[in-house]
Amino acid sequence: MISLKFSTLLVLTILCFSRVSSASSDTFFINCGSPENATVNNRTFVSDNNLGREINVSSGGVSVTTTESNSLPPGTESTLFQTARVFSNESTYRFTINQHGWFLIRLYFQPFASSSPRDLTSARFSVSSQNFTLFRHNKPSTTPVVKEYTLKISTSTLSLHFRPETGSFAFVNALEVFKLPENLLPEEAGLISTTTKSRKLSTHAMETVSRINMGNLSVSRGQDKLWRQWDADSTYMGVAHFGLPVVNLKAVNFSAGGNNITEDIAPVYVYGTATRLNSEDNPNTNANLTWTFRVDPGFDYFLRFHFCNIIVDHFGNLRQISFDIYVNSERVESVDMSEVANGTFGAPSFVDAVMLKAMSLEGELSLSIGGVMDVSFYPVSFINGFEIMKLSNDKKSVDASDAVLPKGKKSSKPSMGLIGGVSAALCVALVFGVVLLSFCIRRRRRQIQSGDEEIKQQNETGESLIFSSSKIGYRYPLALIKEATDDFNESLVIGVGGFGKVYKGVLRDKTEIAVKRAAPKSRQGLAEFKTEIEMLSQFRHRHLVSLIGYCDENSEMIIVYEYMEKGTLKDHLYDSENQRLSWRQRLEICVGAARGLHYLHTGSARAVIHRDVKSANILLDESFMAKVADFGLSKTGPDLDQTHVSTAVKGSFGYLDPEYLTRQQLTEKSDVYSFGVVMLEVLCGRPVIDPSLPREKVNLIEWAMKLVKKGKMEEIIDPFLDGKVKLEEVKKYCELTEKCLAQNGVERPTMGDLLWNLEFMLQVQTKDEKEAMVDDGPEASVVGSTVQFSVNGMGDIEGVSMSKVFARMVVGEETRERD
Repeated sequence: MISLKFSTLLVLTILCFSRVSSASSDTFFINCGSPENATVNNRTFVSDNNLGREINVSSGGVSVTTTESNSLPPGTESTLFQTARVFSNESTYRFTINQHGWFLIRLYFQPFASSSPRDLTSARFSVSSQNFTLFRHNKPSTTPVVKEYTLKISTSTLSLHFRPETGSFAFVNALEVFKLPENLLPEEAGLISTTTKSRKLSTHAMETVSRINMGNLSVSRGQDKLWRQWDADSTYMGVAHFGLPVVNLKAVNFSAGGNNITEDIAPVYVYGTATRLNSEDNPNTNANLTWTFRVDPGFDYFLRFHFCNIIVDHFGNLRQISFDIYVNSERVESVDMSEVANGTFGAPSFVDAVMLKAMSLEGELSLSIGGVMDVSFYPVSFINGFEIMKLSNDKKSVDASDAVLPKGKKSSKPSMGLIGGVSAALCVALVFGVVLLSFCIRRRRRQIQSGDEEIKQQNETGESLIFSSSKIGYRYPLALIKEATDDFNESLVIGVGGFGKVYKGVLRDKTEIAVKRAAPKSRQGLAEFKTEIEMLSQFRHRHLVSLIGYCDENSEMIIVYEYMEKGTLKDHLYDSENQRLSWRQRLEICVGAARGLHYLHTGSARAVIHRDVKSANILLDESFMAKVADFGLSKTGPDLDQTHVSTAVKGSFGYLDPEYLTRQQLTEKSDVYSFGVVMLEVLCGRPVIDPSLPREKVNLIEWAMKLVKKGKMEEIIDPFLDGKVKLEEVKKYCELTEKCLAQNGVERPTMGDLLWNLEFMLQVQTKDEKEAMVDDGPEASVVGSTVQFSVNGMGDIEGVSMSKVFARMVVGEETRERD
């Protein structure tokens, strides 16, 4: 027997609606709750009052009309928001599908006051399709919303299910459901930071988060064949940026090169506009174009990057236009415009990738375009469009309330359970508040009587005046820190530095932490304490150590970090008690640390210079992934119209940039020099200064570089690596290190250039290891150690395209997997 709950189920069977073209009958537009059809952007939205026997309004849905026309959103779509269909019970729109494939669903919501007793702003409901949760409307809103989703349909019907919460109702103003063109979306896309793994898209629902048109121009739905809205990119760029808009619609040539890209992928208004690096005044401009977007943490994201060279050819040879795509400082791909339709001017192209949820835990996605070019030419980097689509998670949902966060992470958005428990908690909170207030008053009196100067810096609320409460939210009570470290038990000391001792601790929730406690006579004081916390609060990156909290009670200066199980890089290079590192591990650590430093240098409007790069400040987690630590000496870089920061010399002996040491002029290249010293430590497996060695070997840089210049690289290699790394690879590594250690900063590569070369070395090493494991003979070697590349200037590969190298490597790997 059918239950009462489902006896009121509204089933709208829509056999055929207005067709936009004769190409497909799977195209449906509905003007919900309206007695009349409506034409919007050449689409006819059919009244759902005219569906006859296929709809039973009285059993679960009623039509309502707005009484506040002035509140409607402007534009041709405003007519769709004048009416709505309201459901008191679970209701379903069911569409008959003739052809399987990707389908796009748009839902229009505009809460308004109506003649109906119900106020649409109080509606509470969810919408699902094909067992995917698409949307939950849980709080009042007076603004119009158009939600867009994409699903792969392999059944004969597509259903949209509206489910009101208990005691509430659901509504919708308009619906769009139509089949997308073939080949618009791939079955799968590669994961960022890997060359072999991919994510299958067809098993997910996708929600459109952002669709951006570069060039500071928006594209309306009427200008797109699929009625997509493209927002102008200027909103997402910072105040200080190097972007310059370009418009050249006539240059776009969809038929160029037979790349099969049509206006279904993106309209001419997207490919005909771009934002490019403004380098006209300076041929040596070294900057990234960066955009920042808000995303929901706890989800994977499908990303599409659109490119079309519409820039006039006064920049010289088209083959010089190449650059890298970065997302949250992770390199996605190298774009070489000479490989797009054989370098045809105006040929559109795009790149697809999937960003995993671990890269979006802070709810932010940054897109950067960085140049890779010959400095004799004006650098050219640009992008035309960008799309972000959220992938459904293991809960088969794309709603933010269903985010799946890694263990130990909490969403910034309240869950349904939290909302439901607020009322019950208020009474308990009131009682607790009275007790807490009494405690704070007594504590405040004790603080004043104690005369402690640090505690006098606290205000009536008990907050520390060292930091702005709006920016720092990690303050831990001293009692909790003592509990976690067994009252700073000496047996838990895991490191000692200029600031003080570092202890291992465990919080009550079993989270392992590292606690850095300032020594009473620390050489570093309040300024360094403030700097490190403020820096770590601003930046989040997988290759920067994460701040968990701090404590400044009772004159203490304590910083709490994530615990790094494997300790420091230094410990594994020349400490016999620790596991020694393979050559590949050393390269991976160098790449990770370089990524972290590159993010510091380019991740904000003004660079952040670490100023204390050394092997002891590169930490390793349980899988030996590198994270840069210790930001107490960090300094904000120079303004755009300056070349350096004049400041007192600070840092660690043996790692200091000689230019900074003699002129007191600090630049990002100072970090590059220090990193070059670390690279020598990694190769040689010995300290920078070792007084126990013969005089000519005491200073690592002098000794090693002298032998490198003589071509005797084999004499400086860590004995542990003897026979485990090719001499050709060591030679290239030493050439790059030598560039980093140049006396003049202008002769050193940028951290981005350095990262690029290190990543290539790691790719070659990976390739060599796979060839050693799979003995396919001489033909299997595609790049190997014979590929020559230059570390001059921007780090180009001599005679070899980076994109081609990686493409051939991937092909080789796929061939072996098939075999």
